[in-house]
Amino acid sequence: MNQYYDVSLKKARLKSLNGQNWKFFNQDICDSEGLSKIFATTNPHKIIHLAAQAGVRYSIDNPEEYLKSNLVGFGNILEVARKWKIEHLVYASSSSVYGGNTNTPFTETQGVNHPVSLYAATKKSNELMAHSYSHLYGLPCTGLRFFTVYGPWGRPDMAPMLFAKAILNREPIRVFNNGKMKRDFTYIDDVVEGIARVVKKPAKSNVDFKRSDPDASTSWAPSMIFNIGNSKPVELLRFIDILEQELGIPAVKHFEPMQAGDVEETSADTDALFRWVDYQPTTTIENGIRKFSEWYKKYYFNS
Repeated sequence: MNQYYDVSLKKARLKSLNGQNWKFFNQDICDSEGLSKIFATTNPHKIIHLAAQAGVRYSIDNPEEYLKSNLVGFGNILEVARKWKIEHLVYASSSSVYGGNTNTPFTETQGVNHPVSLYAATKKSNELMAHSYSHLYGLPCTGLRFFTVYGPWGRPDMAPMLFAKAILNREPIRVFNNGKMKRDFTYIDDVVEGIARVVKKPAKSNVDFKRSDPDASTSWAPSMIFNIGNSKPVELLRFIDILEQELGIPAVKHFEPMQAGDVEETSADTDALFRWVDYQPTTTIENGIRKFSEWYKKYYFNS
């Protein structure tokens, strides 16, 4: 509920969930005492940790926000998970951890030691922190590297929302790297399905793990890493073209160079997640953009 983007959108999300079997606590994860009080009250068995300071570009000018939320905050989550003997901690990592790697599709076994943004570095740090807790305390931890999640109720700082807003307002859109970008756009429903499947199956130790030839995605500890993506990278200009068709308005494109901290292509190899929980995304980019566009017009323009 912080001020990173429009709080009214966050409140509208909460309102849409009224009547569901859940409780909302307006709690900063950087406040360890407040977090502990909630756990003492609710006594949860599992954690799906998705709270973080997101965004690659924002991290360039606001590094302190990432150090607090993504490192201190995540450390607090690990601590309550340890103290309350959580059965399974599932946490959000990011495709950004692959950094300067150009060997696509990205697989979990690849090294991720060359981040190109502080955001990516904090997510890589989360994976390391989680592994240490798995090793020291036997805490089952699963990290999910999300690939460009989009859809209804999405973040306004991401390309689909930025593009839709500009197109409908007849304003130019900024197309970085002169449009020579590919993203593994993953529809929100597919992401939710992946999370729901993973949380039910706690991470396990790899009995065949070789310390002399370590697998970066598993461990002797109950710690695992998986990609969640669509496995079908889409050219940015193709994405814009479909969005134009759904909105019924042509975009005014301003082509610009690559931004600092950005990468040219992301592509997920999701074979490991398929083998683990039989996960496969089902939403095509055409259907995903159609559903997103319908929601956007209804929410922002009531049409």
